[in-house]
Amino acid sequence: MAKFTRKEVEETSKKENVRFLRLMFTDILGVIKNVEVPISQLKKVLDNELMFDGSSIEGFVRIEESDMYLRPDLDTWLIFPWETTEGSGKIARLICDVYNPDGTPFAGDPRSNLKRTLKEMKELGFTDFNLGPEPEFFLFKLDEKDEPTLELNDAGGYFDLAPTDLGENCRRDIVLQLEDLGFEIEASHHEVAPGQHEIDWKYASAIEACDNIQTFKLIVKTVARKHGLHATFMPKPLYGVNGSGMHFNLSLFTKDGNAFYDKDGDMELSETARQFLAGILDHARAFTAIVNPTVNSYKRLVPGYEAPVYIAWSGRNRSPLIRVPQSRGMSTRVELRSVDPSANPYLAMAVLLKAGLDGIKKEMKAPEPVNRNIYAMSEKDRHENGIHDLPGTLQDALGYLANDSIIKDGLGGHIYENFMNAKKIEWSAFREQVTEWERDQYLKMY
Repeated sequence: MAKFTRKEVEETSKKENVRFLRLMFTDILGVIKNVEVPISQLKKVLDNELMFDGSSIEGFVRIEESDMYLRPDLDTWLIFPWETTEGSGKIARLICDVYNPDGTPFAGDPRSNLKRTLKEMKELGFTDFNLGPEPEFFLFKLDEKDEPTLELNDAGGYFDLAPTDLGENCRRDIVLQLEDLGFEIEASHHEVAPGQHEIDWKYASAIEACDNIQTFKLIVKTVARKHGLHATFMPKPLYGVNGSGMHFNLSLFTKDGNAFYDKDGDMELSETARQFLAGILDHARAFTAIVNPTVNSYKRLVPGYEAPVYIAWSGRNRSPLIRVPQSRGMSTRVELRSVDPSANPYLAMAVLLKAGLDGIKKEMKAPEPVNRNIYAMSEKDRHENGIHDLPGTLQDALGYLANDSIIKDGLGGHIYENFMNAKKIEWSAFREQVTEWERDQYLKMY
């Protein structure tokens, strides 16, 4: 994304007839929030003087501590490609960090928390933690009241084209708008399930990459609406088909280049890469609650639908948790396949970085790669090869999180406590529900 100065923001806002400004931030659950102000408040915004009520945001602060400040990151200045109403001017956005009244970063702000973790990375001599995401989503038709249905608008499959893929025009418009906003799109295609799509773009450093994911979600939902469709990033909206993932392609850099690449290393991977990978595997059960944060996430993490279930890695096999794609040099990376698009990207990157750095600090040894189809292995075979399962429910994942000090530290005390409280409530509410499946199974039998 482009870099902007204060003067450039002020000048382009006048030149492009910007009338409203969205100050965007993300809550602990990964939901995009914004405070919208008229452009007349731009000076106040740029002077870091805009306040908002933090007590109304999930997991932020109590009502007696409600006053918070939004500090805009000028590098995120972006003018949306649509107007408020016909001819009435444009809307721009700035992504903000949340600050306390005393001028310190707010501990409950996921974006500021990721910056805190990145400082630890730099103290170890690394310059960048990069992410290339691969988000998937479903498109459903809207009804006559513009409410989402479960009716798909295509019967397409992996890499299908129109007329089978009737979402192609919508997906193309999404890509065009993303490119207008500075995204370098690398791939766009229909995914395995009917109504399922994937759009990938070039990697970026951690903060920018997470900002891009949040912007992407907003653009996808907005463009889909214009096509009479509802876009959802729910991990598993339909039974019996693949769920939606958001694979994370991760790499660490130093001033000398990609720290994961060693032309003389086994598989051309450096010791740093193997230690980082070992740390990810070691903490996988604990960070699953963060990268798969909803009850629904675990309906995707089951055998038979291409989502990873087992904690292992491979250079070419797609059944383990981690794959190391064949690209080397600057493109050397590890691909974590368990992440789904309901994850808060800032929290996900913070805990993944903590896990990887823990592996580097402790010089952990990565296990041997598993080049067999793990789905075809027996439970005994997996056990003998040291291959363990990911948590099977949100409740299980929360239990592993509660017992891992490294991952908890990656969240910080405030975010950890509020995340756990929210997710325990979510699990309890789900557990108390009586589903249609239960009625079908038991109503007549008993």
